[in-house]
Amino acid sequence: MTWRDFFDGDHALYVSERHKLLHADLVAKGVAAQIPDKNAQVLDYGCGEALGATYVSERCGKLFLFDTAPSVRAKLVAANVARANVVVLDEAGVAAIPNGSLDMIVVVSVLQYVGEAELARLLGAFHDKLKDDGKLVLADIIPKDVSPLDDARALLDFGLHGGFLVASIVGLARTALSDYRTLRAQYGLSFYDEADIREILAEHDFSCERAAQNIGHNQKRMTFVARKVAETD
Repeated sequence: MTWRDFFDGDHALYVSERHKLLHADLVAKGVAAQIPDKNAQVLDYGCGEALGATYVSERCGKLFLFDTAPSVRAKLVAANVARANVVVLDEAGVAAIPNGSLDMIVVVSVLQYVGEAELARLLGAFHDKLKDDGKLVLADIIPKDVSPLDDARALLDFGLHGGFLVASIVGLARTALSDYRTLRAQYGLSFYDEADIREILAEHDFSCERAAQNIGHNQKRMTFVARKVAETD
């Protein structure tokens, strides 16, 4: 099993339906706050089920949704069929987006599942797809000094304030016995400190600033807002 297989099947990443919905609302509001204007062309890369797509799409001109898992894309198509400005893409669809046409690309809670070579490939592609001075938002990045215990504490705090504390406790116990833990042990996760992200982005012609708040419930993780550095003659 790979990470793609995990997300393509049934999994217990969320401890309850309330957790899933509150998380989606939090992410949607964080993403929407970064949209440059109401006519913006936005790509949410690795979007998952994007339960907050309605909220985000109401604040931009067109919203492209992409996830690597075919079953997730099928859910996205069904959920957004009535929204004229929401387009669900597969890999070929992302590749077909005209270069220099996007105002913003957002990538939330994806980089931990991406190796260095794949990240480099993605940043090159994102640079091509963005307009000059286009915005790249990389969110929920895990620093090297954040441990699984820190993540567990953040989830429990989210559960306490969100009304699903008991489900959080049960969910953490379930995760300890799940495919997620097995895959994490087998493939690991990718961790990046702030200096790492700044260096990698600079290598791919992006300037960046760390956002004051992470998009997500865990504020020990990081969000960066990068800008495409336009080529000069």
